[in-house]
Amino acid sequence: MNLKFWKKKHKEEKKKKSTGREWLDAGIFAVVAATLIRTFLFEAYTIPTPSMEKSLMVNDYLFVSKMHYGARIPMTPLSFPFVHNTMPVVGGNSYSTAVQWDYKRLPGISKINRYDDVVFNYPQDDNKTRPIDKKENYIKRCVAIPGDSLLIKEGVLFINGKPAYDPKFKQFNYRVTTITNAPINPEIMEDMDIYPMGDPRMPNVYSLTKGEVDKLSKIPNIQITLLNDLFGIAPGVVEPNAFPMDTANFKFNNDNFGPIYVPQKGKEIKLTPENIALFRTIITEYEGHELSYDTSSIRIDGQAVSSYTFEMDYYWMMGDNRHNSLDSRYWGFVPEDHIVGKAWFIWFSYGKKGIRWNRLFRGIKALED
Repeated sequence: MNLKFWKKKHKEEKKKKSTGREWLDAGIFAVVAATLIRTFLFEAYTIPTPSMEKSLMVNDYLFVSKMHYGARIPMTPLSFPFVHNTMPVVGGNSYSTAVQWDYKRLPGISKINRYDDVVFNYPQDDNKTRPIDKKENYIKRCVAIPGDSLLIKEGVLFINGKPAYDPKFKQFNYRVTTITNAPINPEIMEDMDIYPMGDPRMPNVYSLTKGEVDKLSKIPNIQITLLNDLFGIAPGVVEPNAFPMDTANFKFNNDNFGPIYVPQKGKEIKLTPENIALFRTIITEYEGHELSYDTSSIRIDGQAVSSYTFEMDYYWMMGDNRHNSLDSRYWGFVPEDHIVGKAWFIWFSYGKKGIRWNRLFRGIKALED
């Protein structure tokens, strides 16, 4: 190569990049780095509903760890950065399904433990066309893990025949009135950060923790009534929307549910026309088999069967605000491939009274103890 030409070329390459080029390079690096962090380490999440009150509160801003349970390899890799499933402002999908990868998960720090606060993709997302990793994100407490037996009796949760862990801020609905029928002083409730449900079907109804019930019970003229079972359904009466929506064989409601078995990968279970409703969605939607049955037989992929072996682990998720939570009592088991990560710590929070300073930069576990 001509020495003069080489020196000229080398000098040109050493020229300083333009400001525009530097900004472009920095922007690309930032997007790539942030995407890798969001995918494999942790992701920001905001609590949108009161289903976990007051363990996790509306407008808690938290980080979800992908490392604890092992990050999922993206199943839908072609997507717009930092957007979950819908494009802001313009609407429409923020992803393309032209490329779809099978479910795989990196090794994690720990397994999903009972009573962890877990973020997962909502299994029964109304938009059936969405890929698993683009379904809406939910957060609940994992109260039962694969292989567990679960029972709810008059609002009390039992796991494997023993009373379950009782979250400090678990809530139920109560009707709060006065003995003299005089209106309750709203300042009393606001000072305790308690607000009415706002549902015209349930006047004077509040979601209360045990601690709040104890405090209100000490106020003269106040009477408190537990509304056992959602909307006043009596114990033993069927809730038609309760999982598995087979009222002939399962007399379940919000506070009286089970016993049921939480499926474990590799475990075989006997199938009958009476219990098939419990596992129908697992067999067809989550594990991809064809299922048909009648009162005398069950067929999977065209073959008559009397049992089934699960191909994935499953979990049972419930909100701590027990009477105001859309959870596994209504849509059943959560498959392992829907698990996003573990709620880690809160970095910001605000409520009706402004910033909740006592919740900032606090670990989830520390707030619940």
